[in-house]
Amino acid sequence: MRNESLARIWLKRAKSNLQIAKAGKVFEDILYEDLCFDCEQAVEKALKALLVSIDVSFPRTHSIGHLIELIEEHSIIVPDEIKDSISLTAYAVSTRYPGDFEPVDEQEYQEALEIAKKVFDWARKIIEEGK
Repeated sequence: MRNESLARIWLKRAKSNLQIAKAGKVFEDILYEDLCFDCEQAVEKALKALLVSIDVSFPRTHSIGHLIELIEEHSIIVPDEIKDSISLTAYAVSTRYPGDFEPVDEQEYQEALEIAKKVFDWARKIIEEGK
C-alpha cells in the first residue's frame, strides 16, 4: 500500500510540472528553457512514479535514459515515442545555466511539451492498470 501512495505523490508532482509547462509563456519574462525544464521534470517524476509503483529502487538522477533502462529491466516494454523523452534530459542540467546552450525557441518547447504529455499519460495508464 505504501508504494501505491508514494507513486500517487510522484505522479501528482509530475502533473504539477506538466501543468506549469502547459501554461506556457504567461508572462514575457518566462523563458522557454524554464518551460522545457518543467517538461523534463514531468517526465522524470512520471517515470519515477512508475518505478515506485512496481517496487523498483532508483538513484537520485536526472537521467531519463537510466530511468527507462530500469523500467525495461522489469519487463515493461517502453515504446519508441516514450524513449524520445531521453532528449529532455538536457533540460535538467545544461539549459539551467547561462552560456552553456543555445536559447530554446517556441517550436523546441512545443516538441518537449508533446513528449512530456505522452510520457505522463503512458506512465499514469500503466500505474492505474497495475492497481
